[in-house]
Amino acid sequence: MTVSEFKGPDLTDTQWEHVKALVSSLDSKQLLWISGFLAGFEQASSAKAAPAPSTAQDKSGAGSTRRLTVLYGSETGNSRTLAKTLAERAAQRGLAVSLHDMVDYKPRQLKDEQDVLIVASTYGEGDPPQTAADFFEFIEGRKAPKLPTVRFGVLAIGDSSYERYCEAGKRLDRRFEELGAQRLAPRVDCDVDYEEAANAWIDDVLDILAKTAAGGDSTTSTASRLSSVAATPTPAIDKHNPHPARVIENIVLSGRGSSKETRHIELSLEGSGIHFEPGDALGLVPTNDPALVEGLLCTLKLDASQTVDMKGKQAALGEALASHFEITTLTPRFLDRWAELSGAKTLRNLAASDHIAERAAYLSGHHVIDVIRQFPVEGLDAATFVATLRPLQPRLYSIASSLAAAPEEAHLTLATVRYELHGERRAGVASGQLSDRVALDAELPVYVHRNPNFRLPGDDVPIIMIGAGTGVAPFRAFMQEREARGANGRSWLFFGDRHFRTDFLYQTEWQRLLKDKLLTRMDVAFSRDRRSDGEAKAYVQHRLKAHARDVFAWLEEGAHLYVCGDAKRLAPDVHRTLAEIVAKEGGFGPEATQDYLQKLQRERRYQRDVY
Repeated sequence: MTVSEFKGPDLTDTQWEHVKALVSSLDSKQLLWISGFLAGFEQASSAKAAPAPSTAQDKSGAGSTRRLTVLYGSETGNSRTLAKTLAERAAQRGLAVSLHDMVDYKPRQLKDEQDVLIVASTYGEGDPPQTAADFFEFIEGRKAPKLPTVRFGVLAIGDSSYERYCEAGKRLDRRFEELGAQRLAPRVDCDVDYEEAANAWIDDVLDILAKTAAGGDSTTSTASRLSSVAATPTPAIDKHNPHPARVIENIVLSGRGSSKETRHIELSLEGSGIHFEPGDALGLVPTNDPALVEGLLCTLKLDASQTVDMKGKQAALGEALASHFEITTLTPRFLDRWAELSGAKTLRNLAASDHIAERAAYLSGHHVIDVIRQFPVEGLDAATFVATLRPLQPRLYSIASSLAAAPEEAHLTLATVRYELHGERRAGVASGQLSDRVALDAELPVYVHRNPNFRLPGDDVPIIMIGAGTGVAPFRAFMQEREARGANGRSWLFFGDRHFRTDFLYQTEWQRLLKDKLLTRMDVAFSRDRRSDGEAKAYVQHRLKAHARDVFAWLEEGAHLYVCGDAKRLAPDVHRTLAEIVAKEGGFGPEATQDYLQKLQRERRYQRDVY
């Protein structure tokens, strides 16, 4: 198919040459904007030539082209990707559409919107993404406007292994209804295997919008057709089409005698054309431990060679359990289905609303194999069993290198997850594979997961980096990039781990950067080393507090602050400490302190990559 096949019948040859030249110079984001602009321009032109529609027509959407606004709140990028897909498909249908990250959107504009579609992810136990915090605060507060003329729809993204599954999306769905907005389509809650359900929701809600848009299908614009022409036919490298990266280094980074195992892994991306920026993550498509697969098959008395259907594709059961299904983590979905299959009263009781705490404890303290052993189901067939499982998801690791320093390579820093559960040694799905079952020159399927909310500023801007354990990984990439670019901005690293002697990750690299004055300052905290001054366990937040005056001075001078590491302890502890620093050094009250930190977040000067 060529561009010429799309030439409009009313265009002159000269006009068409101008159109083709313009299209060839635009990327997909620009084409999306152009299509929305043309749709809006056509709407404005029609409004000048036609009588003004009645109020009833405006509210219903009949007889006028309505504006569509797509909002997203994203922590890891999934909601952002879905929102972009939604906006692109809307533009291809000729709808006048605009796309906004909640962090950049002014929520007071909501009262002037017409159709609003929201894609919202849930962070942790029911919280909105960090970048969407201000939007949620406004929309759930007393200042939120009534929205009787607004139509809306919510696509919620979450993880069913958490008790408050998709809660952020549910909150927005409830709140828009409370404010009087009219629901275009029922909310859909998507688990980690969100693609099929999300795409179905997108198609359904766009069908509804298309039916109420002026002119029906005839509104599809030339720009939207050109967008499809400009699209590249080359398959993108993503989690559905990963690149086989060769392992060129796999070493234990932690010292002998360490209470944990931390690894440094280097992967070759040669010939892939993969590009990433410091702050991005590498997605790894893992496989399950063969011993665990064998244990499941033996316990269930199932044959590994038996075929099962996976959305129209046939696969051997053993291969399906090894590469396609999550067979470790226990989810509420599995628990509910196993309660039905086994008839176990204990499992049925856990589903009750007054047993939420017991259910959460059970989920965290058991794996799939433990439930199967504890509550056996005789005569279970393979198809019924795999229907209880959810797809095996990629694991994301912050990239610990810069392409400027290590071309066509990606380095990872990961902690091997090992623990004992019910008398058995267990390991993380991906970290166990990388530590125990991957040899040098083996190939691992990988792709880049973009993280635009964790980016370096200009070369002359000071940065404060706060990381604990493997959370130091992206800061290694930051410093490699800044060194390669000859950046002159000051840099300050706060690093914490257990022991100085065994867990000072990349110690010689930091020391060289300090010696060469590429790293301006570094403060460390080793929580399990005995201190001569009698101080209790020291963490990075204690180092921050000890240098409160300088930290605040750097922020006042425009520094960007980054936090990477554990979401449950590190991130909230550091946030509380920052609030204390701002309040004390700035002389602010509680409200002014909160405003200060929120302003940093809105300006993207306070960024977090937590997990």
